[in-house]
Amino acid sequence: MIPGVRVHLDHNATTPLRPEALEVLRELSARLRGNPSSVHASGREARARLDEARARTAAALGCVEDEVVFTSGGTESIQLALAGVVRAAGAQRGLVTSVVEHSAVLAAADRLERERRPVTRVRVDPTGRVEPGEIVDAAREDCALVSLQAANNELGTLQPVAALGAALRARGAGRPLLHTDAVQALGRVALGPLLELADLASFSAHKVGGPTGIGVLVRRRGVHLEPLLGTGSQEGGLRPGTEPVAAIAAAALAIELAVRERAAYADRVARLCRLLWQQLHANIPDVALNGPDLDAPRLPNTLNVSVAGVESRTFLARLDLEGLEASAGSACASGSLEPSHVLLALGHDAERARGALRLSLGRTSGEEDVHKAVDILRRTISAAR
Repeated sequence: MIPGVRVHLDHNATTPLRPEALEVLRELSARLRGNPSSVHASGREARARLDEARARTAAALGCVEDEVVFTSGGTESIQLALAGVVRAAGAQRGLVTSVVEHSAVLAAADRLERERRPVTRVRVDPTGRVEPGEIVDAAREDCALVSLQAANNELGTLQPVAALGAALRARGAGRPLLHTDAVQALGRVALGPLLELADLASFSAHKVGGPTGIGVLVRRRGVHLEPLLGTGSQEGGLRPGTEPVAAIAAAALAIELAVRERAAYADRVARLCRLLWQQLHANIPDVALNGPDLDAPRLPNTLNVSVAGVESRTFLARLDLEGLEASAGSACASGSLEPSHVLLALGHDAERARGALRLSLGRTSGEEDVHKAVDILRRTISAAR
């Protein structure tokens, strides 16, 4: 591998900062001096930029400004939604979710269970998809919230969030609220139908070329949340602490551009993803696709494969030395020695789950990256065997 030339196929973990977002981040970091909660001129300027960022984010996501809550990332957005709704609903109210959710959802579910609240985790089919009727049946009277991710971060499976939302709303008064983890869906699939029927939705800016450390929770009007960190006037009283205005403004721009460019982006990376799978299948014996096939509704940029005789967590280090950046699954679980909970939930054995590689393309990926990646994988797998 030529020194310094690397292939990044781990865009579901994070994406490179967009030049446009970097420019805003630099400019405002150098210029803004005030706290947006202060009433003097510097504070008012910071507040104006924060308000502008909120308005741009709301317009991009199809909501109103006071429904946008800025957080420290997708994980906080998810946990604020889950714990905030369930705790606000009162004692003995609980959560229904699926077994293939991101670790942020599963951690919140475990915490609620330790509080002796009812939690149900619904199983999935062999592609990682939930049947909406099973979620609806599980959401009994003690259910305050249903949480279902829009798109699986490991497999690319799209979940029927809109259908689930319609089914829950058909119950009328007293229905459970619906939250969706839309972190991987942002900028990759159309959000309109999904967000119209969700009461809460979580996003993360660095998945679409924004800075790390900025998340968004869309909370529809009338949805009450209990704060995670006590009192504070910022973000509608939901999270204390001074807002990082420059980073939020850069995040808002990245989100706006990702939504605007979504159709062209999705078409381009879907073609690259199909080429990647064709080349892997043609060049690497015993490679198997995990999750939905490429003709099914799915994230356009995500490919999850298993290779017989390969243990991915040690194999990834060899790939890194050769210049290929990939992952075994969620970046948030990268230190775990356990096989992917998502692959196990599909019914695969531990050996196949331990051999899984997630290859995710992004805005900066090109056809040359695909060919280089396949060549590195072919050579490294051959040497490992």
